[in-house]
Amino acid sequence: MTASRAPWWRGERGEWLVVAQFALFALVAFGPGAIAGWPPWAFPDTWMGRAAGGALLAAGFALMLAGILKMGGHLTPLPHPSEGAPLLASGPYRIVRHPMYAGAILMALGWAIFSRGWLTFGYAALLFALFDVKTRREERWLLAKFPEYAAYRRRIRKLIPFIY
Repeated sequence: MTASRAPWWRGERGEWLVVAQFALFALVAFGPGAIAGWPPWAFPDTWMGRAAGGALLAAGFALMLAGILKMGGHLTPLPHPSEGAPLLASGPYRIVRHPMYAGAILMALGWAIFSRGWLTFGYAALLFALFDVKTRREERWLLAKFPEYAAYRRRIRKLIPFIY
């Protein structure tokens, strides 16, 4: 650690957001899908529901992977941009400003539908809310680093392609 960088636990580069993100990932993947004694998943367990969940899982994975590959060696879990990282506006960044977060949200929703876990759906909603907060902080840093980010932000949606 360099003398100019604060310890990670101070969270000056968004470290606590990453800790919360991975905790929510664990809840989505391994947490309980329902609470005993509460009403079960209301939608019928059909092949179409499972297929829709699987399609969201696959689409989310593809979007996340495309974002990771496009980011390349500048990839970091922190919302603070890494040194020397370019502003990306091509590939998956043409359809959504944060394709890795968008992909994770789609995967979480897909898993909730596929596993028929209404509580898992709640974890996915919390993940969406966390990514919304995380992107706000990240975008302040991106605006400071890249003046052209303001125009990009006006053109491209943040977390849900073509919608939000």
